[in-house]
Amino acid sequence: MATKPRAVCYMKFVGLATSIGPKAHTQAQMRPFPISKPCLQKTVWLKCPRVSSPASRRPAFASLSTASTAATPLAKASYSQKNNAPLGYEPPKTGIVASLPKSWIPYAELIRLDKPTGTYYLFFPCLFSTLMAATYNAATPVEVLTTTILFFTGALVMRGAGCTINDLWDRNLDPHVARTRLRPIARGAVAPSRAVVFTGFQLLTGLAILLQFPTSCLYYGIPSLVLVATYPLAKRITHYPQFVLGLTFSWGALMGFPALGVDLMADSTAAKAAGLLYSSCVSWTVLYDMIYAHMDIKDDAKAGIKSIALRHNNDTKTVLSGLAVVQIGLLAASGMAIRASPVFFIGSCGSAAVTLGTMIWKVKLKDVNNCWWWFKHGALLTGGGIAAGLLGEHVLQKSGNNYKAIKQELP
Repeated sequence: MATKPRAVCYMKFVGLATSIGPKAHTQAQMRPFPISKPCLQKTVWLKCPRVSSPASRRPAFASLSTASTAATPLAKASYSQKNNAPLGYEPPKTGIVASLPKSWIPYAELIRLDKPTGTYYLFFPCLFSTLMAATYNAATPVEVLTTTILFFTGALVMRGAGCTINDLWDRNLDPHVARTRLRPIARGAVAPSRAVVFTGFQLLTGLAILLQFPTSCLYYGIPSLVLVATYPLAKRITHYPQFVLGLTFSWGALMGFPALGVDLMADSTAAKAAGLLYSSCVSWTVLYDMIYAHMDIKDDAKAGIKSIALRHNNDTKTVLSGLAVVQIGLLAASGMAIRASPVFFIGSCGSAAVTLGTMIWKVKLKDVNNCWWWFKHGALLTGGGIAAGLLGEHVLQKSGNNYKAIKQELP
């Protein structure tokens, strides 16, 4: 005849119990079950009878097993038992990343290969500077094309390095933000030590690309690494990390002139134009990243992450409008420095005014998807318009120079 329960023990466990010790407990005792994986977001309390005989103990464990099974759906809401990765992550099924070997996918995601918008934003200042320098220095089409290709390759590599460094700094913050919790380091797909090695490989690749430019570019390019490494710290100490990001992402606006053989140290006109263009790009970066920051504004507040969106949440569109005015004004001033024609002012400055004005007017800052749409398409709309105006200016100047040369050769 089975003995009756003499006491009630309360057992507390987190996750799915993998083993249960037979040791008896008193009513006041509490024993955490040994686990291998944390699977539940909240604590579950189980109440089971304490019995003295092994034979009568089995039903108690059986009921506990049933309770564990019932708790499994809660576990699935956060973690996968198969790979211990947060549920909600789905490997890419389309695009270039999906075609890569499985072991490469986390690293491709780490450099945001599936989200090229950041690469475009890093590339456009390089393109602006290249086209402006080509107009100023009468560079050949081949020089402009090869320089542009090198800059795009460098932007792809260095943007990836910047993302990796950022995720290393934020590995303890990203799991608390809905948009970033599935990033490779945050979900445990890439170990921090491997990410550090991967970063070194990317920086060496970036150096190899930089060496393809004139030697003077080394003096202008290498200092930017300080900004790349320290930007993630800015969000911990100031509400204006977007300004630091602007200094980093806009660095290419200084690189186009030395890449095409113009020494900024010796040519004050070129230095003035490059400085104004750089400042314009900084303002543009702060503008579009302020919209981007609104996507995480609630999670950032909870996690203690600072941003300009939090600081100016009540007057964001006023700040955005001011940034747009500053950007366009500085862009126009850079064109005046090189004595650009109306093609530049209408094409570049005019298109920037139209696209930025439309974006500021229509963006819904409380709608995450809408913020992402404007951030994503703003790169091509505003950046593409400015680049088109600069290209038109370069073609016009080149055609004018050719016309003058032909006219001088005629008898």
